[in-house]
Amino acid sequence: MIKPLVLLLPLVLAACASSPPALTPEQLAQAEAANLRPDADMGLVLDKLASLNPQPIENLDVDTARLQPTLADAAKAVLADQGRDTDPATWVPGVTAYDRTVPGAAGQIPATVYTPEGGTYKPVILYFHGGGWVLADRKAYDSSARSLAKLTDAVVVSIDYRRAPEDRFPAAVDDGVAVYRWLTHYARAVGGDPQHLGLAGESAGGNLALATAIAAHEQGLAAPKHVLAIYPVTQTGSDTESYSKYAHAKPLNAAMMPWFLNQLLSDPSQKQDPRLDVLHANLQGLPPVTLINAEIDPLRDDGALMETALKAAGVNVERRVYSGVTHEFFGLGPLVEKSAQAQAYAGERMTADLHRGVSNTP
Repeated sequence: MIKPLVLLLPLVLAACASSPPALTPEQLAQAEAANLRPDADMGLVLDKLASLNPQPIENLDVDTARLQPTLADAAKAVLADQGRDTDPATWVPGVTAYDRTVPGAAGQIPATVYTPEGGTYKPVILYFHGGGWVLADRKAYDSSARSLAKLTDAVVVSIDYRRAPEDRFPAAVDDGVAVYRWLTHYARAVGGDPQHLGLAGESAGGNLALATAIAAHEQGLAAPKHVLAIYPVTQTGSDTESYSKYAHAKPLNAAMMPWFLNQLLSDPSQKQDPRLDVLHANLQGLPPVTLINAEIDPLRDDGALMETALKAAGVNVERRVYSGVTHEFFGLGPLVEKSAQAQAYAGERMTADLHRGVSNTP
């Protein structure tokens, strides 16, 4: 297990004995982080990530940040150490994948289409990868997309929306809405049913899934049947218990969020834009929503706030928090038990709504 901060305990005890000035907020946050206890399987992946020597994203330029090892890299390294196959395609049998382009808001953008075997004209899920609108791509989240396709028996279209800072807000949102609009007319082009669409995403991608659902309602597009938001960013503030308690968590810490927003936004006033600050958007009329959170994550309480807001707006919403795991745990199914549990829960929630009334005929 990772224990880089346990040496803070003597500091805290000594402080109490000698009655010096109170600890600073940063020291308190570090002391809290010293008490983090990830599950053993999650800790194994976190230990491997630490051994890959990632540098603090918040101190890097964008190009260097994009080269840093990820939790997905760590998972593959653990599998290699165990003599297991590192190809996600072998973790999720019965799902084929191919690459194509789809129309974004400013031209064609890359996508991967995941199709579970058996039948035609299945429901379609538009999936958004994570990475703070700046890092990663659809390939880094291949495991999550494959698992959703398998568990929901739906076609998953995972897109590389435009990233910041090359294309700042609201470029990613615009791409999401453009692809969703296209699917409402042309889902059959990917072997899907345009009457049975869903939205899903992780982290910044969870934010984009929610923002796309809100835009679809505002613009009068056919409503998605379900929205899955996995540890989503739902607001741009940091005044929550989880931001403080898990400020030094890995792989996402509190200091990374301002860095992401600095790359994303052209003006600080955009922090209040409801296409980003979805917590304060008009949430009425949204389809059923499933929220998944990790316990050891600054964004844990973003999910709690969103659950409360959605309920107040009359939206059918369920939320689960998985203890002992961190941000980005969802795609670690072969290694982390809570990941497999979260995937099964998400699959059950989405399947019930996506397949209601599906005929599987053109």
